[in-house]
Amino acid sequence: MRHPLAVLLTLGLLFATPLSASAFGLDDVARQAEQLANKPHVPAASSVPEFLASLDYAHYREIRFLPEQALWLKERLPFQLQFFHPGHLYTRPVQIHLIDNGKTRRLAFQPEAFEYGSLPFKGRVPTDIGYAGFRIHTALNAPDGMDETAVFLGGTYFRALGRGQHYGLSARGLAIDTAEARGEEFPAFTDFWIEKPAPGSTRLTVLALMDSPSLTGAYRFVIEPGRETVMQVEARLYARAAVGKLGVAPLTSMFLHGEATGNTFGDYRPEEHDSDGLLIQAQNGEWLWRPLENAPQIRINRFAADHVRGFGLMQRDRAFDHYQDLEWRYQDRPSLWIEPSGDWGAGAVELVRLPSDNSTLDNIVAYWTPAQPLQAGQARTLGYRMRWLRDDGALFAGARVIATRLSTSNTERLPENQGVVRYLVDFAGGALERLRKPGEVEAVSSLQGAGRIRSQRLEPNPHTGGWRLTLFVEPPAGGTAELRAFLKRGDEVLSETWSAAYPP
Repeated sequence: MRHPLAVLLTLGLLFATPLSASAFGLDDVARQAEQLANKPHVPAASSVPEFLASLDYAHYREIRFLPEQALWLKERLPFQLQFFHPGHLYTRPVQIHLIDNGKTRRLAFQPEAFEYGSLPFKGRVPTDIGYAGFRIHTALNAPDGMDETAVFLGGTYFRALGRGQHYGLSARGLAIDTAEARGEEFPAFTDFWIEKPAPGSTRLTVLALMDSPSLTGAYRFVIEPGRETVMQVEARLYARAAVGKLGVAPLTSMFLHGEATGNTFGDYRPEEHDSDGLLIQAQNGEWLWRPLENAPQIRINRFAADHVRGFGLMQRDRAFDHYQDLEWRYQDRPSLWIEPSGDWGAGAVELVRLPSDNSTLDNIVAYWTPAQPLQAGQARTLGYRMRWLRDDGALFAGARVIATRLSTSNTERLPENQGVVRYLVDFAGGALERLRKPGEVEAVSSLQGAGRIRSQRLEPNPHTGGWRLTLFVEPPAGGTAELRAFLKRGDEVLSETWSAAYPP
């Protein structure tokens, strides 16, 4: 399939000049991707021996990269690379190339760079199978340390950390037909090119070639670690065939139970999640917050997001006593915010929730999908910035939703609670800290679909320094309802817009 420049569609405002001075760059990877798209897709064959492919997770973890073998360790550069061994789920190794002074060379696999624990693999591992992926280390948390900062491993999955954070949600290069009846297609990065950093450099550039039955792609990640780790991403996509639903900047997370969940699965933790809400900034400046919930069945929520300014999955709850887990540190998991570079055009943000009773499995997906499908022979270029951050209060100066609770019972036997469900929504921050008198703040609520809001109550919450809104909702009989609410003072909007669905 040919991809002439005439069919190039631009979804983002891209870099005007290359961020790398290397002779080899994104244009070179893009040429490979375009040439690959003009050929039929050939599924990648696994070169991993069965004794590695059949490893379970516990035995795979015995294979460890030796830190003293880290790339650029001896040169004392500001970044170092460590590598993952093929095996277990990772049976399609990637080719890793280094860019040094404008020249590229492939990095050969070295079995001697790993220790194998109790596994009898010494001398049995081929030297030509390639690595499964890589880790990026830098002085993230202390000037004299080399902390793990980002990982690229499996499909198009990657994740990163800001200062003081603990791994949680992941990102992907692209999603195709997520939660569609025809089945999801999973692209994969097949090759990486990593630019050798200069002494004193604060950024690392990673290029990647992506392949999939429907399309190919060339990616550039410019990674700048810090208090919040920022990735500037540019992607060029080339379609072999029509793509039904394209998921741009897809995020993957886990939500098992939270403050609004009745079922804690018999677990000791009051809450267990990597993210607790979806945040969207619309073109008109409105901020929308959708608390996450473990759905009883697959649920897809679609939010109109033409010319979207940003979206992301947030972990707002930072209180240890809400999790009580010393090992997994849920209170330190990063939030991830996506900022389009330029105008992405018409489209929507989709939130996909899968039922789960297992905290080791991801059951939350969010992405932006364009209104105009990508047709065979077309190419699209898009750009965006990814911010792996701790406090999303840096994004929005207004009041935020800090907790959502749902009550379906009437244990108090109060007449006002008969025949309704109650949503208790706590807003805090922004101007609410100085507006404490009854009547100073007004709540605006609405319901679309079945059911109705019978009444509402807004009152100061002295324990949070904010305000609590209680909605008394007559639940829909067999239908669904979409609820929204925000706070204002006169004509001034004070908060983001809270959003929820019933049933959850």
